[in-house]
Amino acid sequence: MTTDHQQPDPTLDELTQQAAAAAAASVPETLEARLADTERRLAEMSDAYLRAKAEVENTRRRGEEDTTKARKFAVEGFAEAMLPVMDSLSAAIALPDATVEQVLQGVHATLRQLQSALERNKVVEINPASGTKFDPHQHQAISVVPAEQDPNTVVTVLQKGFLIADRVLRPALVTVTAPK
Repeated sequence: MTTDHQQPDPTLDELTQQAAAAAAASVPETLEARLADTERRLAEMSDAYLRAKAEVENTRRRGEEDTTKARKFAVEGFAEAMLPVMDSLSAAIALPDATVEQVLQGVHATLRQLQSALERNKVVEINPASGTKFDPHQHQAISVVPAEQDPNTVVTVLQKGFLIADRVLRPALVTVTAPK
């Protein structure tokens, strides 16, 4: 005799319940995994944000320090160039018995030192020649005089002007010709 010990086929309801149980079991794993992944990415982004924020703050602070140092020591090169001029003037004062010719030679030498120091620091004279067209950006007209030159041209320079790195430090004081 043969006995058949077969298990009965599962019913549709049992299959549906098994599938639902399997799906329910995998959903929490999937949601938990996604949540963990999202939290990890959030932590990475938060860390990157904080590092970037700190870097920007450090860059700003270094920039402020550099600006402060630049302002503090901006005249250092100019002051260094002026020291020989000061030495020459001190030496001139130290010679009370100098002749007029010696003093005049010393003054000329000191003037050359001063001009050299100014040129090294990009301070350039504005000394327009007679007949030069009047430039209101570099010249200041003190008076207008009748002359045989073209109108609105420099007649005489009363005081030299100066540029520093192409920027007017002091305009030249000039007289100009009157319009005809």
